Amino acid sequence: MPESFPPVEEQLRVIRRGIEQVVPEEELTKKLQHSFDTHTPLRIKYGIDPTGIDVHLGHTVPLRKIRQFQELGHQAVIIIGNATALVGDPSGRDEARSKRLTAEEVEANAQD
Repeated sequence: MPESFPPVEEQLRVIRRGIEQVVPEEELTKKLQHSFDTHTPLRIKYGIDPTGIDVHLGHTVPLRKIRQFQELGHQAVIIIGNATALVGDPSGRDEARSKRLTAEEVEANAQD
């Protein structure tokens, strides 16, 4: 953790880079300001669903963004949601997620 964080506007400039918009930006600005004022890093969380083993370019977008938060001095937490994969998608909207997986299949996907 750095001794001091960059000013909030500088952090927002970095965070806005490569994205269309921050939703809700006002809330993020308040959290960054509180973090700056108290010298306390934000805890940024990213959840990954290990339903399938396929990794594609789309996975790099949030990972790059979470890395930017780290470089600004914040804490990154990556969560692999094994319960999500065990339940599947009961709505039927996502065929790849509609099949329930065993705990062993979820673990294998998370390891790959």
